[in-house]
Amino acid sequence: MRRPRMMAPASLEVAYYHCVSRVVNREFVLGAAEKDHFVKLMRVYERLYGVRVVAYCIMSNHFHILVEVPQRPSDEALPDDERLVSLVRECLGDQQAMNLAWQLQHFREMGANAAAEELRESWFSRMWDVSKFMKVLKQRFTQWFNGRHKRRGTLWEDRFRSVLVQGECRALQTMAAYIDLNPVRAKICEDPKDYRWCGYAEAVAGEKLAAAAVKWLTELGIPKQTTEKQGKVLTGSKRGLDAHAKGQKTLETLRVWRCELFGVPATEGAQAEESAKGAAGVELGKRRISREKALEVLALGGRLPQAEYLRCRVRYFTDGAAIGTRDFVEQVFLECREWFSAKRKTGARLLRGLELAKKPDRLYSLRQLQKNVFVAPEGHSPS
Repeated sequence: MRRPRMMAPASLEVAYYHCVSRVVNREFVLGAAEKDHFVKLMRVYERLYGVRVVAYCIMSNHFHILVEVPQRPSDEALPDDERLVSLVRECLGDQQAMNLAWQLQHFREMGANAAAEELRESWFSRMWDVSKFMKVLKQRFTQWFNGRHKRRGTLWEDRFRSVLVQGECRALQTMAAYIDLNPVRAKICEDPKDYRWCGYAEAVAGEKLAAAAVKWLTELGIPKQTTEKQGKVLTGSKRGLDAHAKGQKTLETLRVWRCELFGVPATEGAQAEESAKGAAGVELGKRRISREKALEVLALGGRLPQAEYLRCRVRYFTDGAAIGTRDFVEQVFLECREWFSAKRKTGARLLRGLELAKKPDRLYSLRQLQKNVFVAPEGHSPS
């Protein structure tokens, strides 16, 4: 019997999950048309189910999605009949919206309010839930894919895997960068902007939701007082993110995130040139760091920058169960205590290979793996 999926502690108002799913037999069957349609469906159900995609990457035989899942609102804050019908119309079209509106109106006119509320709950029970979001996304894509290719049966090899990621901290930025760099690790391209089925490339292309998510990621960790002075309030809500995307600093945001991806200073001018000295003698903003170079730096006793180990195959990001600061992982451990042996006294495990990292940059996992973060098993493709 399969163990239930580890979910975020109830104390978290907003949870972040890195979700991964692979095609059966790891076959490379997702071409340009398939990836385009997957992204289209992802955006539809993102809006309908009340979640938000922070980062994503659709590869030829698997996908990564970093998704924000808020807690379900109180009953008083749930959409009324009109707002629910409007949401269904925006996401699924007129036919389903008309059917829902007719049923709700019929129940209300008959005085069958209990039946109307039951119908509403059938929609609300799917929302604000990572499992329901992933289930419908994979099912709807499978139906489309099977019809297009005249095939039958399952498309995905198993249920999706997920890792709980701490929000509002370095862990979330690290995970998002790891996802954006998937095509670079797979040697499909040298620059993630050239791979249009990832969040960073979509943001560069001008897609508002992707650009808003990138802007929010770059501002994680900035004190709220600072952003308020700038006329911005950082929140995890889509409403706040949409407002960010309408600003005049989108290009600057993309520049900062690009520096984050390539591990170079975000400052400009003389200060950046001084900071970039010794960076393998390559041009600022275009640094390419191979796995061999990362291992060389580590062998010499130097601190391994996150931008370097992100270019390697990091199983912690798909198998680590929960990733964040020591306090965050300990909180998850305590609230999920029944999952672990009584012999285990603590939950946080430092990611192997990051012992030299400074304390603010250290990341911890709920599951200790045998491999260092910078070691990629021979013969395996990037995850």
